Amino acid sequence: MLLFKKITLFTTIIAFCLIVLGAYVRLSDAGLGCPDWPGCYGTLTVPQSQMEIEKALQTFPDQIIDNGKAWKEMVHRYLAGILGFLILTIGILAHKNKNSLKVNIFIPYSLLAIVFFQAMLGMLTVTLLLKPIIVSAHLIGGMTTLAILTYISYEHLYRNSKFALKKSIIFYMTRFSLILIFIQIFLGGWTSTNYAGLACTDFPTCHDQWIPNMDFKNGFNIFRNLGQTFEGAPITIDALQAIQWVHRLGAITLIIFFSYLSIALMKYKQLRFESMLLLGLLTAQFIIGIANLMLHLPVVLAVSHNLIAALLVITITVINTKIKKATY
Repeated sequence: MLLFKKITLFTTIIAFCLIVLGAYVRLSDAGLGCPDWPGCYGTLTVPQSQMEIEKALQTFPDQIIDNGKAWKEMVHRYLAGILGFLILTIGILAHKNKNSLKVNIFIPYSLLAIVFFQAMLGMLTVTLLLKPIIVSAHLIGGMTTLAILTYISYEHLYRNSKFALKKSIIFYMTRFSLILIFIQIFLGGWTSTNYAGLACTDFPTCHDQWIPNMDFKNGFNIFRNLGQTFEGAPITIDALQAIQWVHRLGAITLIIFFSYLSIALMKYKQLRFESMLLLGLLTAQFIIGIANLMLHLPVVLAVSHNLIAALLVITITVINTKIKKATY
């Protein structure tokens, strides 16, 4: 079990790093740095020699080889492979120690299913040319993996720290907070994968309008390809404005909800640190979100936006793991 605890904690850290690296790959426009999967131009590395480059161009004549982008994508795939191996190890160790496990055995088993699902989404991301719903689902899968690993790690490292919340409304709000953060992450991913981050560059209005012209039908059609409507026509600015406007609305909802929840949880000394951290992360996320608009999405700020989203998932998962409903 000691080995299980160490590997689970290490895997959680790797999952966090992979999410941040994945955001960097996507935001630096390297998501299609390799046109095939799981290799790159038919190899397990990136073509370097003149002979390898010529062979790659023969196999993929329509591609322009950019080694910088290709290496970013391959490093991301290597790290994903390491994560998959670690999750497989967790599954094996959990099975061997199922009598001593402090979580339901199906939870580590579910990680194996998720990592397989993630691999399929990674392949489809390339083969379907960054289809928005595939890329957004890939992000949600990564965040779900991080949340489950955080839960397993915390349960085995701090088993005796649980306590009961007396106010049932706060308990249910805390549980609902996990759903709410994932909804907002999906909206953020949908905004990013549709390149709608700069559909509105002013704040709090959009092109000096509180409610701009919006095309929700095409903006949120999950079956369409990148940059197109379902019928294949170029997507309009109204559709992109609808995407960003809904993401903004979600951000405001999140700020109000989590601000209230953080203040309510501060009354419990067992959750004071986590609730203050939650409030701090929320404030930083809001500031970075506005800065991204004003500064036109510099990569460092855009990646930081994803990094803090991952930290929010960890913090909210820890809070939910620490509490239980009071029984009367």
